[in-house]
Amino acid sequence: MNRVEIPFKLPSLNQYINECRKNRYAGATMKKNVDKDIGWYINSLPKYQNPIKIHFHWIEGNKRRDLDNVCFAKKFILDSMVEAGILKDDNRNYVIGFEDTFEYGKETKVILEIEEVQNE
Repeated sequence: MNRVEIPFKLPSLNQYINECRKNRYAGATMKKNVDKDIGWYINSLPKYQNPIKIHFHWIEGNKRRDLDNVCFAKKFILDSMVEAGILKDDNRNYVIGFEDTFEYGKETKVILEIEEVQNE
């Protein structure tokens, strides 16, 4: 099992939608910047040859954001893993499951616990 922490607040679905509504490039620019920021933290992960399961542990600094908006950021994380070559793809052949848990603390961050599943 591999573990990595992304120590900052990722955008919610609502924030991403608002960026997309500003103009045709704002959402893409936001995603590109977030993917780059995530890349700094996931580069320590190995390149997975087998399918994986991921546990996303979301830690929020307050209760203002709806949980479904918070965990939307897994899209950014998985896309960043593909972009970095850690995953070949983020489709069902390579990501066979994930779990989300939530808690509230002083710092907003997400902790990933990644389990590689051997091909049967």
